[in-house]
Amino acid sequence: MRHSRLSLALPFALGACVSVGGGTLTPGPSDSMRVIGPGALARADSFLVRLETNRGIIDILVRRSWAPNGAPRVGEAVISGYYDGARFFRALRGFVVQWGIAPDSATTAAWRTRTIPDDTVRQTNRRGTVSFAAGGANTRTVQLFINLRDNARLDWLGFAPVGEVIAGMDVVDALHTGYGEGAPTGSGPTQQRLTNEGEAYLAKDFPLLDQILSARVARVWLAEGSPRAAP
Repeated sequence: MRHSRLSLALPFALGACVSVGGGTLTPGPSDSMRVIGPGALARADSFLVRLETNRGIIDILVRRSWAPNGAPRVGEAVISGYYDGARFFRALRGFVVQWGIAPDSATTAAWRTRTIPDDTVRQTNRRGTVSFAAGGANTRTVQLFINLRDNARLDWLGFAPVGEVIAGMDVVDALHTGYGEGAPTGSGPTQQRLTNEGEAYLAKDFPLLDQILSARVARVWLAEGSPRAAP
């Protein structure tokens, strides 16, 4: 995958604790009236990323225990606004939907060399899990994909899930997949052109691709007994 069972209701209410991976997480700072910043994620065990798309809301629970290197990068990219306006440019029916090339080529260029180390695969790439795309060892940057089916073979290729969709899998399933794979094996968007030309390329040649209107960290959880993260 080159820099080419989870349709559930939210398992928590505001202010509630959540059982995750056999442990209990207690809510940290969260308030829809203010922005959650880097300090609030510094000691977070898990955090909720809310993608507002043109088709509806997708909630992703990102878990540091699954991917100690990958999870903080997701939070960093979300807080920076990197994913705002990005399209699901690689959407393959019955396989994955992928995003992470910014609508502005200069923004993409600023992030594309900021690689992070690989994580050990601690969870399988089952339907609804979210993993980084990569082009080889230690090449992950900001591209992510959601598994549309159980893709256990990706585990053996080193794709380590960083989280899972906990609400909005019906929205994920509704994302447009009609263009198929990109060149050279298909007629879908070419990543190099998207990297160089940005949104203008997709708007002109692939206008039906769905879009992330905004991505925000909506809530954080701290491991039980941890000090509260600063906002």
